[in-house]
Amino acid sequence: MKKMKFIWLLFALMIAAPASYAAELKIGVVNAGVVLDKSPQKAAALARLEKEFASRSQSLEAKHKALRAAQEKLNKDGAILSAEQRRDKERDILSDQRDLQRLQDEYSEDLSIRRNEELRKLEKDIAETIVDLAKKESFDMILYQGVIFASDRVDLTDKVLEMLKAKSK
Repeated sequence: MKKMKFIWLLFALMIAAPASYAAELKIGVVNAGVVLDKSPQKAAALARLEKEFASRSQSLEAKHKALRAAQEKLNKDGAILSAEQRRDKERDILSDQRDLQRLQDEYSEDLSIRRNEELRKLEKDIAETIVDLAKKESFDMILYQGVIFASDRVDLTDKVLEMLKAKSK
């Protein structure tokens, strides 16, 4: 009988201990989507990417226009060309289309790789900012992704954005 009372007492202590410990925790939540969308570092990264890929984009656009013009010229002049001349022009256009498609695929792949690199840098910067905030304000835990709901009392998104804005200046 004494063993049973001891087990129940131990069980009651185990249940009560985590509840009292949880009351002392300082927990915060950061909305990942909002921080990623509104951070000035994202705008700067997008501007860098746009600047880096602008010349290639313009080159692709010029090649696309030239190809379209060649196709229109062939359609217009096709009736007066010999069969051999028409076939040669069609082959040239087809070859140019393949080259353009290859260049567009390379451009898309390179842009995707660079975008992912910039995103990783941004996520690292955000994580460092959140850790700095947690240390500065003595948080025990900050949740960043996968949170369905958080009250305004624990939402630190605006503070993180302010710190990121200060870092970008």
